Amino acid sequence: MDKKYSDIKKSSILGILGNLFLLIIKGIISFISGSKAMLADTFNSASDVISSYITYIGNKISSQKPDDDHNLGHGKAEYIYSLLISIIMFLLAFSVIKSSLISLIAKEKFKFSIWLIIVCIITIIVKFMLFLYTHKMYKKYNNILIKANSKDHFNDCIITTSNLISCLLGNFGFYFVDCIIGITIGLWIALNAIKIFIESYDVLMDKSLDEEKKAEVLSLIKNHPEVLKTNHFNSTPVGYQYQISCTIFVDGNLSTFESHEIANKLEKEIDKKFPEIYLTVIHVNPMKVEKKKK
Repeated sequence: MDKKYSDIKKSSILGILGNLFLLIIKGIISFISGSKAMLADTFNSASDVISSYITYIGNKISSQKPDDDHNLGHGKAEYIYSLLISIIMFLLAFSVIKSSLISLIAKEKFKFSIWLIIVCIITIIVKFMLFLYTHKMYKKYNNILIKANSKDHFNDCIITTSNLISCLLGNFGFYFVDCIIGITIGLWIALNAIKIFIESYDVLMDKSLDEEKKAEVLSLIKNHPEVLKTNHFNSTPVGYQYQISCTIFVDGNLSTFESHEIANKLEKEIDKKFPEIYLTVIHVNPMKVEKKKK
């Protein structure tokens, strides 16, 4: 477990440093050139720095063990931060879209520079390398925070490629494309902000395990030959994982030890098969079963 959090911490720090580097060079070039697409990309890098930092903080807090005040651990802390970040991202997106629209209406032109092209190429290379690294970490640990970062790095490659196209077209006099790309990137940031807000809100409001995954878990339980009936299935999110509980009915003629061994085996099997479930609690109730006459 320590290795897991150590690797996630490392990927978060790399994300912070990489995005901070891109934020600085994009900010300088967007200021010099006046490119709205590059300015939008700069704001996107700013939100990426914040997201990587939140991943670092969320990982640090969620790694803490449950205590007397937090019996289910500290997993939800990262979603509280994510909720706040989504609001900041949305405000940044609004600012980018507004600025790009004003420039589009006023028909403002940006100053083409070879550095616009160079920064775009550097960004694509850095982001693709970060994507490969975080995707590898996600495959290894199946962590939702790393998955989100990995997707974000890949999406940024697409965004900056669009920015690169607008820079090249600007060199041939198609300056309006720069503002359109700026608006598009702003809308992209806003869409991601909304997704993060909804995901964070759902966890904080204790949204249940999705129906498809719930059906898979119940199917595993019901297919156990000694389980006669199930009810009272509940799930509670704790960070990016769930705690679930369920009641099973077994043959009342079994001993207490035998019936609880069935529950123990099921709990271990569920926890092993479903990485999104970190704790399974199965209650056992006896059911009257008539013995077959010989």
